[in-house]
Amino acid sequence: MKILDWYILKRYLGTFVLMLLLFIPIGITVNLAEKIDKILENEVPFIEVAKYYLDFTIYFANLLFPLFLFLSVIWFTSKLANNTEIIAFLSSGVSFSRFLRPYLIGASIVCVGALVLGMYLAPQASKGFNEFKYQYLKKHEQTQETRDVYRQINNEEYIYASNFQPKTKTARNFTLEHFNGNKLEFKISASYLEFNEEDTTYSLTNFDKRIIGENGDEIIHERKVDTILPFEFGELTPESYIAETLNYTELNDFIETERRRGAGNINRYLVVAYKRWSLPVSAFILTIIAVAVSSKKRRGGMGVNLAVGITLAFVFIFFDKVFGTMAEQSAFSPLLAVWFPNITFGILAIYLLFTSKR
Repeated sequence: MKILDWYILKRYLGTFVLMLLLFIPIGITVNLAEKIDKILENEVPFIEVAKYYLDFTIYFANLLFPLFLFLSVIWFTSKLANNTEIIAFLSSGVSFSRFLRPYLIGASIVCVGALVLGMYLAPQASKGFNEFKYQYLKKHEQTQETRDVYRQINNEEYIYASNFQPKTKTARNFTLEHFNGNKLEFKISASYLEFNEEDTTYSLTNFDKRIIGENGDEIIHERKVDTILPFEFGELTPESYIAETLNYTELNDFIETERRRGAGNINRYLVVAYKRWSLPVSAFILTIIAVAVSSKKRRGGMGVNLAVGITLAFVFIFFDKVFGTMAEQSAFSPLLAVWFPNITFGILAIYLLFTSKR
């Protein structure tokens, strides 16, 4: 690469990393200030808190990297414009397309990193982040989202559990209902359920099984029973975040399993799967927009460029959240919902790029 390419590429990656290093500690500080009371109240071990904030860093870096990238490109490109460096580049015979090349190389590097992060590292971080939250920070809350899990595991059976604890692999108030068509055939309940990893069995305390009969019900009661149940323990994970904890291969397998079971919330999982591709691609689109917006020397200086950039960034986030929620809670296409912000801003990027060239 030429000297120009190295100069811009180093500024591109360096400013992006610097932006992450500046904002992530701020995010950790704000989160810690909000959660410190519950952490102290529950006497959470320091090592668990350290792991939580490591997961927190990876989780939110993956979630917000397009915003950080967009602002960092606007920041250093505006500085180049204010110092008339861009004018010098273009006056030397370098075309605007050639000037854009190191930006696209940098976007490619960020895109590859974001793919690895989103496909494999972020899901593991999300699992630790959410498990800590459910175990220590929300264990006394009485909301459906944090305590209760109700799932259809196949065409005939439904399970329910409360006080789900992923780390200890236990749950309370467990029930399993088996149907034949619309008719309930039997129901299993237990006050306490524990998963045994050694032999993949379940221990049920205060076990009750009610078998529905035409001439009366048969009730079986045992103090404790070790048995095999027709589901994996991970399926008790609350659906609000189960898809986020699976890597790309596991997520695709999980979606296919849910489809076979006839689950009604497939769109929630498809949104997560599609976003693992759409977020890295947004690095290219937002880079082009940022360069087009900030490559001109304006009377208001860098402040005007940052104001325009922040406005566009929040519009992008607004579209992403609104259409994602629409897909999760309605019959709106998850694929269209996830890619709509990229399509819309891609058209804007092309327009701004040709305007800047002129």
